[in-house]
Amino acid sequence: MWNGISQQVSDALGRDFKIVEKRRVSGGDIHQAFAIDDGHTRLFVKINDKHQLPLFEQEALALNRLAQGKEIRVPEVVHVGTTGEHAFLVLEYLELESATASQWFVFGQQLARMHRSQTQAEYGFDEDNFIGTTEQPNRWQRNWARFFAEQRIGWQLKLAEEKGFQLGDLNRWVDACATALQGHQPTASLLHGDLWRGNLGFYEGEPVLFDPASYYGDRETDLAMSELFSRFPGDFYKGYDAEWPLDPGYNQRRPIYQLYHLLNHLNLFGGSYLQQCQQQLREQFCDN
Repeated sequence: MWNGISQQVSDALGRDFKIVEKRRVSGGDIHQAFAIDDGHTRLFVKINDKHQLPLFEQEALALNRLAQGKEIRVPEVVHVGTTGEHAFLVLEYLELESATASQWFVFGQQLARMHRSQTQAEYGFDEDNFIGTTEQPNRWQRNWARFFAEQRIGWQLKLAEEKGFQLGDLNRWVDACATALQGHQPTASLLHGDLWRGNLGFYEGEPVLFDPASYYGDRETDLAMSELFSRFPGDFYKGYDAEWPLDPGYNQRRPIYQLYHLLNHLNLFGGSYLQQCQQQLREQFCDN
C-alpha cells in the first residue's frame, strides 16, 4: 500500500517522494490518519477501505471550493487515489496549535467574510456529499425553508426511520420545519457544513478549516453548529458580529439548525441521541 501511495504522491508533486518516516496521528473516528515524510516534505494521509473513495473525493472537492475564496486557510489537497484495497486522501501537513483570544476574533471575521463573498443564487451544491459518513443530498432549490426541511431534516428523519428509530410522522415534521422557517430567505453562502472544534485549528496563528461538509445555505447553520457541542470562545462570535451581524430571529432558528446535527449523530452513533432528538422535535415543531 505505502509504495503505491508514495508513487502516486510523486506523480502529483512532479518529483520523487520516497517515504522515510511514517507515524500514526489523530484523524477522527472514521479514517486512519498518518503523517508521512520524505526528508523534505511532510504530508497528512487519510486511509480507509476502497469503497470509501467517494468520501475522500467529496472532501477534496469541498476543500478546493473553500480555498478559492482565500478568506480562511484550508489544507492544500495533494492527491486522492486508491491502491490495492484502500482509498486515500493526501493533504498538506499543518502542525496545529492553541489560539489566543485575538486569533479567535480574527477567525470569526474571516468566517463572516467567507460567508459574504462566496455565494450562489440557490441553495445546494454541485454534487451530493457527506457529513461524517452520512450521505448529504444537495439538490439545488430556491426556497430555503423547503431545502432545509426536505434535504436536511426530512432526509435525516428518513434515515433514522430506516434504522428503526421511532420519531413520529416524518411528513408532519418536515411540513412543520418548513413552516417554522417560512419567510426566511437568507443569502446562499458557502458553508463549512460541520463546524465544530474538531474540524478546525490554528497554524502559526492563522485559523485553518478541515473536514468540511460544504454546501450553499444559511450562514447561521455554521454558527448554530459551533454552539452545539462545545461552544467556541466568545471572541469568535464578537469577531463574526463585527464583520457581518446575524439576522433577527437567529436564536429561534438555531435549535432547528442544530437538530440536523443531532439527527445525524443519531444515525451515526445510535440510540443515545434518540431522546434528545425526540425532545427537540416536540419543542420546535409541536406548536406549528
